[in-house]
Amino acid sequence: MTQPTSGKADRPAPSGPSDPERSVQTRMEKLGQLRERGIEPFAYNYARTDRARAVASAFEAAEAAGALSERGQGEEVRIGGRMVAFRGHGKSAFADLEDGSGRIQVYFRRNLVGAQAFENLDLLDLGDWIGAQGRLFRTRMGQITVQVSAWTLLTKSLRPLPLGKTEVDSGTGERTTHSGFADTAARYRQRYADLAVNPEVRQVFRARSRIVTTARRFLDAHGFLEVETPVLQPLYGGATARPFVTRHHSLDTRLFLRIADELYLKRLIVGGFERVYELSKDFRNEGLSRFHNPEFTMLEFYQAFADYHDMMALVEELVTEIATEVTGDAIVTYQGERISLVPPFKRIRLMEALGAALGEDPLEMDDEALSTRATLITSPFSLPSILLHGRGAGKAHRQAF
Repeated sequence: MTQPTSGKADRPAPSGPSDPERSVQTRMEKLGQLRERGIEPFAYNYARTDRARAVASAFEAAEAAGALSERGQGEEVRIGGRMVAFRGHGKSAFADLEDGSGRIQVYFRRNLVGAQAFENLDLLDLGDWIGAQGRLFRTRMGQITVQVSAWTLLTKSLRPLPLGKTEVDSGTGERTTHSGFADTAARYRQRYADLAVNPEVRQVFRARSRIVTTARRFLDAHGFLEVETPVLQPLYGGATARPFVTRHHSLDTRLFLRIADELYLKRLIVGGFERVYELSKDFRNEGLSRFHNPEFTMLEFYQAFADYHDMMALVEELVTEIATEVTGDAIVTYQGERISLVPPFKRIRLMEALGAALGEDPLEMDDEALSTRATLITSPFSLPSILLHGRGAGKAHRQAF
């Protein structure tokens, strides 16, 4: 038998995201009631001393060492987080709080928090931020829980988040969460909401941060100097792409948002710097898909006294170090497939790879044939339109590749 987290028991449960407009109205009414009761719905600060994952780990360690109290309780903690689940049981209630480290269950008892504080739970909704203090214990289901002695409203959420429904098996305690935000397009448009309700997406952001940090550390250690070059440029270059155009009114000059960093980085090499890199935003006024965003981050680096063989070796080392740092292994799993990033990487020549894909020598094909074949090959993918139209064998080769 399962019990939904947002269902009703002997007392009203905080409202979820069933009807957005009605939910907002209900939450506004609760906001007014909170103020009538003298409760500040948007606290200025809260002295949080503990985080969800850390307190759970500390409790398990104390439990293993036999350091719990006679009643099986751990140390008193003071946590804060977003309420993502609520289960009412007459004179008691359970809620799940989620902070930046993870999720932990909290337990309210009327005779412990006080009658008024317990009644104030009726004015909470999923998505509200609360602070809670109390001692840790393990429930009969085996879940580490904070037995709340006092709680504080930190932020009243006036708009419902698309939180998924979590069901708890009353026999095993096993939890099953059904996504409340399955619309892919909406998730990309409202990334903040996606982050709020999907912890795994936050992990992607953390991984990206570690990738950027590792790349910078690697290049710094190899003697590269990080620089910043102009974003607004009188001439765009360094790539084949359509630029965004703007105007500098004081100079009465047309400018372009850069499409690549290459040309200015090479000028720094001319100026006497032997190794430079830039990790920055570039802009290309082209197609929009989950594979390509008009505003994106690109890493470019240039080195004197080196050729493309040296740069391939450097990139190989960089990719391997990033994979190892972020995942702990140079062999990563992506979409169910194991990919080895253990050096050396296979080197292939562009024309040989094209010949294998096209089934004939691309150097013997004219531009029209190359372009037609490339369009067929790339039809399942979303490519910038500028790559699909143009003249010259070089353009056709890139299109086919």
